[in-house]
Amino acid sequence: MRVIVVGLGIQGRKRLAVAGRAVVGTVDPVQPDAAYRRLGDVPIDAYDAALVCVPDDVKLELVTDLLRHGKHVLVEKPLLAPDRGTLEELAALGRQRGAVCYTAYNHRFEPHVVRMKTLLDSGALGRVYRCRLFYGNGTARDVRCSPWRDKGTGVLPDLGSHLLDTVLFWFGERPWDFRVVSRHRFENAAFDHVVVGAEGDPVLELEMTLLAWRNDFTCDVLAERGSAHIQSLCKWGPATFVHRRRMLPSGRPEEEVVTLVQPDPTWALEYDHFQRACARGEGGLGNDSWINERLSALTAEALA
Repeated sequence: MRVIVVGLGIQGRKRLAVAGRAVVGTVDPVQPDAAYRRLGDVPIDAYDAALVCVPDDVKLELVTDLLRHGKHVLVEKPLLAPDRGTLEELAALGRQRGAVCYTAYNHRFEPHVVRMKTLLDSGALGRVYRCRLFYGNGTARDVRCSPWRDKGTGVLPDLGSHLLDTVLFWFGERPWDFRVVSRHRFENAAFDHVVVGAEGDPVLELEMTLLAWRNDFTCDVLAERGSAHIQSLCKWGPATFVHRRRMLPSGRPEEEVVTLVQPDPTWALEYDHFQRACARGEGGLGNDSWINERLSALTAEALA
């Protein structure tokens, strides 16, 4: 499958490195090493798929154009739209043209995130009472100095979309009542620290920040028969997974600990997944619709 990379920022260059020899062209209006300045400049018969790594406000236009020409699309998260109907029309367009549209949430391929899903699906934890997720990095200054990133609701769609997708991956769609617990602009024009809560089964707490000077991801799942915990991702490793089996009526639990020290495998695994999805014609934007609706409601609440 011949691919082009549209957008040569940080994400685009990661995609470029993973796709390797499959890349037949790059597109960016300002990067001097890009082969083309505009998507329309690329010969339409020169490629089969596009890896779209551009700012949020131009994604829909580019993805629509690519699908209309029958090109498979991997687009960086989040894929935001004004309403569910827009995404449904986009999905229908892909089906009509035989083109797959896939929104990239690479944390679904993180080993401990997969391990957590396997544990949850096994039922070994029993009823899950509460899940707390924290995702933080130290990019507040980088975002503030960016010509396009420090606007809107900032960290909420950026890191919050990852956390919402992780919740969806682990638990599926459930009738959670999401709300903004706190949102702050400590250093940036847009929000750089947000906490979101949700009543439901399980109760959720999602915290995201650009003010964690050491990048970190943590998770705590408290359940009927024990608990499970994630500390860090492979890219910031070591990454540790802990499963504790509850001792009744109380006592020190049995504990299994798995620690990984390895490079980030998610980009290559996700690209392989995208290639298989294109070969099978498996695509859809159902997850995007769910995430988009929650982000839209949370955005309105945060800005109110």
